[in-house]
Amino acid sequence: MNLRPRRSDTPEINMAPLIDVVFLLLIFFMATTTFKDDTRLAIELPQAQGEPAPAEEVRRLEIRIDRDGQFSVDGQAVVDRRPATLRQALVGALGERRDLPVLIEADARTPHQAVMTAMDVASRLGLVHIQFAATSPEAPESAPRP
Repeated sequence: MNLRPRRSDTPEINMAPLIDVVFLLLIFFMATTTFKDDTRLAIELPQAQGEPAPAEEVRRLEIRIDRDGQFSVDGQAVVDRRPATLRQALVGALGERRDLPVLIEADARTPHQAVMTAMDVASRLGLVHIQFAATSPEAPESAPRP
């Protein structure tokens, strides 16, 4: 009498379903993948050509940003570059009027973050009419226009 269990054949793994799943995943990833080629992206910044702004005097709040990112509000220098300090300077210059247009005059070499900070602080104060000063390519550089 043999009490040992009968050995069955060695188990086999069927590879066909595994290959099907891998193939379907490969097709899915190939169909849904997008390729970015940032090295070929050529950006040309627009020039400020157009009609000059009207000569009428409109009271506006002027924010000037120099090439180092230092702010000045209506000709008064702001102590530092922090958004809270710029906000206090804007509130002091605005008074009770929250409908004044804002003119941002930034140097061509100003860090982009400084311009974004000025826009963010102005928009958080409810100032929605924001203009940027630029010079025409034919005009001298000392004549900014909104």
